[in-house]
Amino acid sequence: MLETVLLVCPDCKRKNYATMKNKKKNPDKLAMNKYCKWCKKHTIHKETKA
Repeated sequence: MLETVLLVCPDCKRKNYATMKNKKKNPDKLAMNKYCKWCKKHTIHKETKA
């Protein structure tokens, strides 16, 4: 049951990354440290609906 989720930059609110997630095994929201090319820095991107 993999589903596509989008990762959003909290600073500029852009949807930069798409990833797959198994919602049965990991029901909580995903947060990853990723690079935002618009902010030009690493930020903690958080999960949002696709």
